Amino acid sequence: MLSLFLKCVLGAAVVLLISILSKSKAFYIAGLVPLFPTFALIAHVIVAQERGAEALKQTALFGLWSLIPYFIYLLLVYLLATKLSIWSCLSVATACWGVAAAALIYGWQMFQH
Repeated sequence: MLSLFLKCVLGAAVVLLISILSKSKAFYIAGLVPLFPTFALIAHVIVAQERGAEALKQTALFGLWSLIPYFIYLLLVYLLATKLSIWSCLSVATACWGVAAAALIYGWQMFQH
């Protein structure tokens, strides 16, 4: 239970940091904070402990490829931010991320077997 509480506090601290940064002169840094590899670190430790170094390498490689859907998301937000409402912009970008992520997973599974 303490572990869950600490994770919630950490999440709240990150949201607070993003909120503070978004109001500062360096508001753009708020976009860097969520990219700290918190969950990647957790996943990498678990994969390495349960499956070994070779699986960790594969997980890292897939992580590199997973930057493509994120790139698509950010590119669409950049291109649509002034053309659509905020909710439409983010919805379209998120939907495109989902399509790109699904294509990545499908492609990864096809080429790994």
